[in-house]
Amino acid sequence: MADAPTAPSRFRSTIRALRHRNYRLFFIGQLISLIGSWMQTVAQSWLVYRLTGSSALLGSVNFASQIPIFLLSPLGGAVADRYSRHRIVIATQIASMLLAAILAALALSGAVRVWQIFVLSSLLGIVNAFDIPARQAFLVEMTNREDLMNAIALNSSAFNGARIAGPAIAGILVSLVGEGWCFFANAVSYIAVIAGLLMMQVTPRKAPRITASAVRHVIEGFRFVADTAPIRALLLLVGLSSLAGMPYSVLMPIFADRILNAGPQGLGILMGISGIGALMAALILASRHTVRGLGRWVALAAGVFSVTLIVFAYSRNFWLTAALLVPIGFSVMIQLGSSNTLIQSMTPDHLRGRVLAAYSMMMMGMAPIGALLSGVLAERIGAPATVAGGAVACGFGAAAFAYYLPGLREEARELILAQSTAIPPEAS
Repeated sequence: MADAPTAPSRFRSTIRALRHRNYRLFFIGQLISLIGSWMQTVAQSWLVYRLTGSSALLGSVNFASQIPIFLLSPLGGAVADRYSRHRIVIATQIASMLLAAILAALALSGAVRVWQIFVLSSLLGIVNAFDIPARQAFLVEMTNREDLMNAIALNSSAFNGARIAGPAIAGILVSLVGEGWCFFANAVSYIAVIAGLLMMQVTPRKAPRITASAVRHVIEGFRFVADTAPIRALLLLVGLSSLAGMPYSVLMPIFADRILNAGPQGLGILMGISGIGALMAALILASRHTVRGLGRWVALAAGVFSVTLIVFAYSRNFWLTAALLVPIGFSVMIQLGSSNTLIQSMTPDHLRGRVLAAYSMMMMGMAPIGALLSGVLAERIGAPATVAGGAVACGFGAAAFAYYLPGLREEARELILAQSTAIPPEAS
């Protein structure tokens, strides 16, 4: 009988993508930068709420920051497939740093106005429309196909580790010295990821020979997604979750202040605790070596998200609400991380940027529409009823995906085999 793997070997397996120097540089810098980004997210939500007291405007600012992702991601994906993804990410990170610095200067000078937050949020959304497809597609260039699944999971663990620390720090800073210093810290944090990107030794990717126009290039990506049933099903479920379920986070200041009477520190705690469950899920995904069973994980996670979100909506106890955010964060991360891994495993490299642009449209592009609708609905029927209604819609989506899953497995296996990955073909 073979010896059971030791704890050190399991740990090395969980972080195996970090053996690649380029990915290691990116991971460390990204972790620092993401803490700053989460600080800005929480501080900006509280700033808008403090200035206006309006749930509709909370949703509107979120809409302004993410609707450009929905509109421009196809162009961003085409650019990522045509040009150096490394250089694109450097440019987008520098642009994001400058926008954070401008917001910090406005807030610290006392001159900040809501319309300025709208403008800066919209500009950041434009930057992210090019950043997200390029950064996601760049993962395979920093590692290899064998370690891609692990790199995606570790990326998610960095995101959610920062999601724990960032909001907690922001809650303290906002209550002590105001929102402006959170924005300043975010601007400074971008130095880490930019430095890591500049230190990389990147082998130039062989540029594809493209004769089609930019429009036809974008249409080719959409056609692949539309004609590929497993990818289409995953993206539809991600889009529904982002549209109907994820706006709960946009309304979090309402829950923290009006419903739970917890203030900005309570908001930081709630945002951070949801990251604990998501971090646990990301580490579980990082320990996996195959995509076998991920389809079932997606269906189950979407169902758990729906049920726990309904209970969350009607909780009136702060610590019960906080506890519910652990399974909510866990299930969201399992669904999104598994979907991302499956989609990348089924996508040819020359289409990777454009397919990941479609993923960005569903994951982040649908969220602003949901945020805007939820903000308006919350003004009319209240935040709890708004969140609960979205959760019910997510439950129907999870049931539909589970129903059609058996019929998607064979095509998914064939697609994964066609990409010559080193992971087994069972994509269900």
